[in-house]
Amino acid sequence: MTKDRAPIPGRDAPAASSTRTEIDAFLDKARSVPTKAVPGRGRLIFALDATMSRQPTWDIACRLQADMFQQAATIGGLDVQLVYYRGFGECRASSWVSDSSRLGALMSRIDCRGGHTQIGKVLAHARRENEAGQVRALVFVGDAMEESLDDLCGAAGELGLTGVPAFVFQEGDDPVAANAFREIARLSNGAYCRFSPGAARELAELLRAVAAYAAGGYAALEAAPANNATAKLLAQLR
Repeated sequence: MTKDRAPIPGRDAPAASSTRTEIDAFLDKARSVPTKAVPGRGRLIFALDATMSRQPTWDIACRLQADMFQQAATIGGLDVQLVYYRGFGECRASSWVSDSSRLGALMSRIDCRGGHTQIGKVLAHARRENEAGQVRALVFVGDAMEESLDDLCGAAGELGLTGVPAFVFQEGDDPVAANAFREIARLSNGAYCRFSPGAARELAELLRAVAAYAAGGYAALEAAPANNATAKLLAQLR
């Protein structure tokens, strides 16, 4: 992920709800605890665009990630790693966690900041994590794409070859983002869905469906509660 950099005057003023120092300390403490993949447990990377336009959905995601864990717990459990990007080249990853309270604590310390998308870094990170231990799924939630589509398609194809499907959920209807997100999902053998801005119920259903898949595979997704999100994912994964 990205290296630390010196503050830029006028652009890196401390945020009201969190500071870079606090987040660094939290992540460093989390990484000091050895983490190993547990046999039988799924590993899912939960990646979020935390640029300024994402603030409403970030707040929703903070509330909904607990539902994702609960759905997976009924199947066999889930280890989740949070990845987010924001600001000027900041792209960060947490340690792997197995309970919603630890992930929620981290998310509550992060606020959204203006900046460009860094989806390529997310895809590259997912591939590296999969080399260290199987990642059953990558979830990405965003509303924009400002990078080279060819580069992203290449990275998505590499994920697909290594067996990591990307489930890409788009907030809003930006056509450039929609085209890119569909290709990332297709090339990685994942799925793409769009949800309306601020639609907590739609996003909750999508996250629960992917949690079922990551914890128990296609059969678990088939056995998950029937709803529109489950049907969309099943149709694309067949």
